[in-house]
Amino acid sequence: MRAAIQGELGSNSHMAALAMLGDGVRHVEIVACGVSTEVFERVVAGDVDGAVLPIENSLHGSVAEHYDLLLAQPVRIDRESLLHIRHNVMAMPGVAFGDIRRIMSHPVALAQCRHFLDQHRDLEIVPFYDTAGSVKRVMQDGLLDAAGIAPILAAEQYGAAVLVAGVEDHAENFTRFHLVVRDSVPLPESPSNPDKMSLAFAIEHRPGSLVAALEVLNAAGVDLTKIESRPVPGSPWEYVFYVDVRFDRPEKADAAVAALRAHCRMVKELGRYTAA
Repeated sequence: MRAAIQGELGSNSHMAALAMLGDGVRHVEIVACGVSTEVFERVVAGDVDGAVLPIENSLHGSVAEHYDLLLAQPVRIDRESLLHIRHNVMAMPGVAFGDIRRIMSHPVALAQCRHFLDQHRDLEIVPFYDTAGSVKRVMQDGLLDAAGIAPILAAEQYGAAVLVAGVEDHAENFTRFHLVVRDSVPLPESPSNPDKMSLAFAIEHRPGSLVAALEVLNAAGVDLTKIESRPVPGSPWEYVFYVDVRFDRPEKADAAVAALRAHCRMVKELGRYTAA
């Protein structure tokens, strides 16, 4: 299976893809992409079988761009998983921590390691485009005074040494990932029993519309577990709402979609899958 990710090999997305798809039965080829739009383009074009993308971090919140792309592109969510996020300081083998003068990583990772960085204020903090990419840069350029903060897979991928493990502020740090496939891909003949559904909908711009939409979900018997809003491009102060719901019978999910379609000006079912 060919699976696209946004970011470098050795990243959290790479780890999530291996955990989600590397079941020991099939080989997984990871296709690293520079930006998320490229990931979706590859999925839609059929260059890859699917993509593993982060949708929400328990500390940082949602990945807004991925919500927008799920709505805009002909894709569906096929599966989800949770990855425990660990941040580690890595450098060239043989380099001691005392030799380090600057630390590089993605801004989100740096923000999640504030306590550690506050204890080492003599170090220059350098925002970088990717966690694993920072380690890749250290190794490719042979930097003896720099370190990257990245997941443990980056050390294996690029041959770096872990100087300090687990420098994140909070141990309970998780990211939720989705496996995204083309919506034309047939559903499996014997799918696992889905109990979660993601939906996007837009309502008429009048008082009470959102409350009414949520009431029809409640009446359908599904459990609303998340709601997110995103602005509609070109329509100031109008929004698309994204919701996750849990259900115990497929009939309830069907009823929820039908009720929303009768009430909203736009509804897109983004996928049904088993909750992680």
